[in-house]
Order: sequence, then structure tokens, then C-alpha cells
Amino acid sequence: MPNEDDKLMERIQGRDEDAFDELVNRYQEPLRRHLQQTVRDEDAAGDLLQEVFLRAWTRADQWDGRGGVKAWLFRIATNLALNHLRSVRRRRETPLEPPPVFHEDGREAQTPAWMIDRDAETPDQVVIRSERALRLAGIANELSEEKREVWSLVYDHDMDMAGAAKRLGIPTGTVKSRLHHARQQLAREWNEIVKDWENG
Repeated sequence: MPNEDDKLMERIQGRDEDAFDELVNRYQEPLRRHLQQTVRDEDAAGDLLQEVFLRAWTRADQWDGRGGVKAWLFRIATNLALNHLRSVRRRRETPLEPPPVFHEDGREAQTPAWMIDRDAETPDQVVIRSERALRLAGIANELSEEKREVWSLVYDHDMDMAGAAKRLGIPTGTVKSRLHHARQQLAREWNEIVKDWENG
């Protein structure tokens, strides 16, 4: 049985503007946060957000009902964000095979799932993703041990808040708090990296 998102998309495919407005209201803030966390530029994130919904409207027929609407929107957003970062970095030479990155305990760093859209990746995007993983793992390793544990469980191992809390033996609220502060710290440092790229 179709869920609410599926029904909205079916109406949007029929050019129902009210349904489109409802979809925008439902997902604009989560998508805005995702884009800001990825590109670290509020103005660019706003432009990309508009492009996400423009594509959702003009290419609604490309959604075939086999995947979730939310996942489809986030794939569009991720692709646009990666293209933006690629354009920012175009002036810089990029190694074809970035070296692997390792955590302090010797485990190889994994790219968080939200950064990956393997089906649509071009070779250039693979390089971008690899370098992003390299940089992100480097600054994540500088977090305090408590924050790093939470970050690793949620993003490296795709664990939800409750699962991370159970694994660490702490309240879910503590996990949320640590993750919030970790995100803030990483966002500040990632923004500095992007500024370096733009000025390079």
C-alpha cells in the first residue's frame, strides 16, 4: 500500500502544485541541513536546495515508486553537492588514487553512507569522495574520545542513536548531545578546509 510520500509523488507526477508544496514543506529543512553539512556554505546550500526541488518537480517522472521518496531526494541533493564541491576544487590537482586513511586503532576509515551515491558517481566524483573521506577521517580523529566513539558508531557503522547508546551503555540523550557537539566541531573545521580549497 502506498505511503504518504508515494501518494504525494503520484500527485506531483500529475502536476499537482499543492502536493509539491507539501513535499517541499516536509523535506526542505532536513535537506537544507544535509546540504549545509556537505558543502559548508550556507548560500550555496540554499541554491542547491532550490535546485533539488526544481529537479524533483521537472523530473518527477523519474521516480518509479521502487525506492523511498526521501532517499530519492537525498540522492539528488548529494549529487548536486558533490558537483558543487568538484567545481570548487577544479583548479586544484587531485591524486588519482588517494591513500587510505586509518583510525588510531588501525581500522581503515569508511566513508559515511550519506556521502555515497555509487550508482551515479563519475570517476571525478569517486576522487572527490575519497578525498572527502580522507579529510573527514583526519578531523574526526581529533575529536575527544567520547565524541569520536559516537561519531564512529553513527557514521562509520550506520548505527542509529538507540543502538549507539546501547553499545556504549549510556542514555540516548547523551549520544545525541555528543553527536551534536561533534558535528559542530567538525563543521567548523570542515568549513576551514573548504575555504582553503576555494583560496587554493
